[in-house]
Formats: sequence, C-alpha cells, structure tokens
Amino acid sequence: MKISELAQLTGVSIRSIRHYEKKGLIKVSRLANNYREFDDSIVETINTIRLYLGLGLTTDQIKGILYCEYPEVQVKDKESEYCEELLQIYETKLKEIIKQRKALADAQLHLEKQIDFMKANRNQWESGEDER
Repeated sequence: MKISELAQLTGVSIRSIRHYEKKGLIKVSRLANNYREFDDSIVETINTIRLYLGLGLTTDQIKGILYCEYPEVQVKDKESEYCEELLQIYETKLKEIIKQRKALADAQLHLEKQIDFMKANRNQWESGEDER
C-alpha cells in the first residue's frame, strides 16, 4: 500500500508516517522507484504508536516497546530485558496518569463549587443586591 493510502486508513498524516519511519518506529520496504511500500500489518503498528503517543510516551520509549531496543540496559536475555523495561515504563506512566487524574479531579471539584456559588447568587448580582 502507498503512503497516502496508509494515511487515509489510519488518520495519520503523511508527514507523521515519514517521522515514524525516520525514528525507526516502523519498517518500510522500498519499490524499485524508491516509493515506500507498506504491508497491511503496518496499520495496527501505527494505531499502537498513536495509542502510546496519546499516553505520553516518547518515540524512543515506543521504539523500545515495539522492538525491544533499550541501549541503556545491557542484559543478555532479550525477553527479560523487554519485560523489565516495559514494566518500568508502564509503572512510571501509570503514576503520572494517577497524578494527572487527581489534579483534574481537584480542578473539577473547585469549578463545580464556583459554579454552584455563582448560580446560587445569580439573582442577587443581576438585581444589584450584593449583601456581601
């Protein structure tokens, strides 16, 4: 499949697909005319990349998850390296998400209180009767 078809199927821009290729997130074969040729399985890979980007992972972290490439860790057993690194990345990301959710919940509570207060006092403000 051509890059324009892949972009249409995944909803990802051609520019982003080229960026994913440059960062090593996707593997692409080339035709004799040097056009990119994408296998059908790349659609799932692109969707996975989008999911991880949406979670806030970096392209380097995503590459490590997809291809077990963790240059900072020297482990002979590739499977244990993959599982350990992936576990650490997920645990760190989960902690960040929990922290973000708490901040959002706090902000929501504050806004709800402000809205309730403003609605309760709307009539006084509109009539100019401010008893404060």
